Amino acid sequence: MLAALRERYERLLEWVVIALMTVLAAEVTLGVVFRSLGASLVWYDEVASILLAWLTFYGSALAAAKRAHIGCPEVVAMLPPGGRVAARAVADALVIAFFLLLGWIGYGILDALAADRLVSLPQVPVAWVQSVIPISAALVVLAELLTLPEALARAYAAQARSGSGEASH
Repeated sequence: MLAALRERYERLLEWVVIALMTVLAAEVTLGVVFRSLGASLVWYDEVASILLAWLTFYGSALAAAKRAHIGCPEVVAMLPPGGRVAARAVADALVIAFFLLLGWIGYGILDALAADRLVSLPQVPVAWVQSVIPISAALVVLAELLTLPEALARAYAAQARSGSGEASH
């Protein structure tokens, strides 16, 4: 059941990332077309940078759901079998703690930005734009929690194989 939930969660994040990429590509294309016609859009650069940031944050949540972030498997493989499980648990605990802190601080910053507006689109609040920080932090924490049981099970299985004389890779 947890695996099915994780899979649906990955699909949802994939669709969010695809939508953001599509909107970003369309917005940049539109900006280039208007600029080539001599009628530059005043908001195109600011919106493109915001979309790129959103794509990065939501893409990070997707990478967390797929356990595709950069790691150091060679360092973990050099640890004794019991240390590998502990390293996996500590690493995941640190990631979750970091993103909980990031989400909490990111949410707190939204109040400070409540009165600020985008330069080129003054009707858009900066707090709305920056809400990606606490939202994506929560999405990463959820991804970590959904994938943690399987990651720990793999670490335990590798530990058992190492204890029985099998290769750890």
